[in-house]
Amino acid sequence: MEKKVKKRIGIDARFYGPIGKGLGRYTQEIVDNILKIDQYNDYIIFLRRDNFDELVIDNYPNAKKVLMELRWYSLKEQLLMPFYLKREKLDLVHFCHFNVPFFVPSEFVVTIHDLILTKFKTIRATTLSPWLYHLKNFFYRIIIKRALKKSKKIITVSNFTKNDIIEQFKIPADKIEVTYEGVANLAKGSDSLFITKLDQSKVLNSYSIENSFLLYVGNAYPHKNLDFLLRAFKVLYQEDQSLRLVLVGQEDYFYRQIKDLDFELFPNNSPVIFTGYVPDNELEILYQQALLYVFPSLYEGFGLPPLEAMAKSCPVLSSQAASMPEILGSAAMYFDPRDQADFLKKSRELISNEVLRLELIERGREQVKKYSWWDCALATREIYLE
Repeated sequence: MEKKVKKRIGIDARFYGPIGKGLGRYTQEIVDNILKIDQYNDYIIFLRRDNFDELVIDNYPNAKKVLMELRWYSLKEQLLMPFYLKREKLDLVHFCHFNVPFFVPSEFVVTIHDLILTKFKTIRATTLSPWLYHLKNFFYRIIIKRALKKSKKIITVSNFTKNDIIEQFKIPADKIEVTYEGVANLAKGSDSLFITKLDQSKVLNSYSIENSFLLYVGNAYPHKNLDFLLRAFKVLYQEDQSLRLVLVGQEDYFYRQIKDLDFELFPNNSPVIFTGYVPDNELEILYQQALLYVFPSLYEGFGLPPLEAMAKSCPVLSSQAASMPEILGSAAMYFDPRDQADFLKKSRELISNEVLRLELIERGREQVKKYSWWDCALATREIYLE
């Protein structure tokens, strides 16, 4: 009988945890679940100082943490990362994002979440000067193209992204594996028992939410289309001044731009509430109490927040763009994210029709059952072992 050979597998987990936002959630779930699934092969997890202590490996003797304090998308990353990888004598490396060093000393797989840098290029999506932005974008394209060409396998999070890669970079379809993401349990495993410890009214009051509200959770990058959402919401507010729009996301350059637009549209007593960062247990209450979750994005490789809304019994009104119909199926109501009249029609219908909202809530609960981080990690490990 052939002896099973133990492999040394590295995972670039510098995005691990909250510091990596959406990428952080993906990286954390992949690492955490693979360590539970596979206690035979050796795993070397590369982290930054900010998240080094976030990952606890006490129960996994086959896991090792390595501090790799290299900033994402930097020249240092390109020049020094290969030395970190070579030192660990790895059989395979998994890069959880496209930023793969030009020279990798071992075989590798790469996860491509979307092609937004090449498909949705806009100078509004950066704080850099125009020439620096275009230069950086040029190098990103080179890095993505090389990563796709040199990888043993490409992991994507939707068929939409897979088809994007095939169309734009002429990659053979059999080189690309789709592993859908999962839906996080925001209550960290204790669900309703955990939530009952929080006073819902106090949580809402702490964010000055006293009325019926539409909810958006995520960043404010231009492709998220929040300027469209604010302008459309102004029309809804003029029809019903009891309505509020709640935007959840950590303040940054792009959210400040949206705040400027909010002041322009509502110079006095704005009905738009910017909460900033909201902890997961409080975010769950916002999902549960929202009239509906709105997702106006123009481009998504997967789109996790609408699924998290569905998991918490919140009806979803989503853009029909990109991967959203594939991921959300018949559990959402869709609108054209460039057509204000279509958005307003669908919004009014959902806001006024409780039966329809309840129907979407029920469909949403069924839809999220299709997505599991455990299954995602299991499929990812199978790709490693291939």
